[in-house]
Amino acid sequence: MHLTDTFGTDRPVVGMVHLPPLPGTPGFEGDRAAVRERTVADARALDAGGADGLVIENYGDAPFHPEDVPKSTVAEMTRAAAAVADAVDLPMGVNVLRNDATAALSIAAAVDAAFVRVNVHTGARVTDQGVIEGRAHETVRLRDRLDTDVSILADVAVKHSAALSERPLAATVADTIDRGRADGLVVSGPATGTATDASDLRAVVDARDDVDPSVPVFVGSGVTAATAADLCSLADGAIVGTALKEGGETTAPVDADRVADLVAAAEGRGDGAGAGED
Repeated sequence: MHLTDTFGTDRPVVGMVHLPPLPGTPGFEGDRAAVRERTVADARALDAGGADGLVIENYGDAPFHPEDVPKSTVAEMTRAAAAVADAVDLPMGVNVLRNDATAALSIAAAVDAAFVRVNVHTGARVTDQGVIEGRAHETVRLRDRLDTDVSILADVAVKHSAALSERPLAATVADTIDRGRADGLVVSGPATGTATDASDLRAVVDARDDVDPSVPVFVGSGVTAATAADLCSLADGAIVGTALKEGGETTAPVDADRVADLVAAAEGRGDGAGAGED
């Protein structure tokens, strides 16, 4: 994944568009148009604040299906993503919670999105949805069949999960890149909005460097205006949600001023390792 080609910068700040509860989920309030209006408004706020890209995610759909979301979810997310593509000219990613990479890749291909995020791409994790196993073999082959160049960002020890057994981090990173053929890695804290530990981030970056320095590493949770410069000097980019919302509340609308403040705080991001350029 070439960051400059995708985002126009070598240290992108990517904002989250957390979709409200979709039809068929417990929290859906019965108004499809309102869901799309909120989605587009959040995307426009990210654009106005200077974000380099965005990720659409069905965050409001808890409790999440472990791997195979209903077809109605795929349809609603595709329509929302298409509305965002019409409204803003930002590189888009898709994440279908909890771990439906097939749906994410299909949506991304349909709307010409740039990438997908896959929470468990290789290996297995214990989550609140049970044990989730990576399906890299299916995801990468589906991408070939769909004849699309959508990049795959794979989490390493994704938030809201635990390892089935202890395994050296370097081996996990190597397998995700070499055997899982991930185009980028994501490192997060233990939960949404929780800070990513700098030592964990540094360890993944070091392991990545030993395998393929061109694979970018994104910090995936807990980035704030106060920590953006330091974390972005370690990582190659940041995926930010909670800190960009009104009042710092994850489910609140995106605040363009908070986006601008965080992007400005991350302006030193070009001092890092420079991965993702080859």
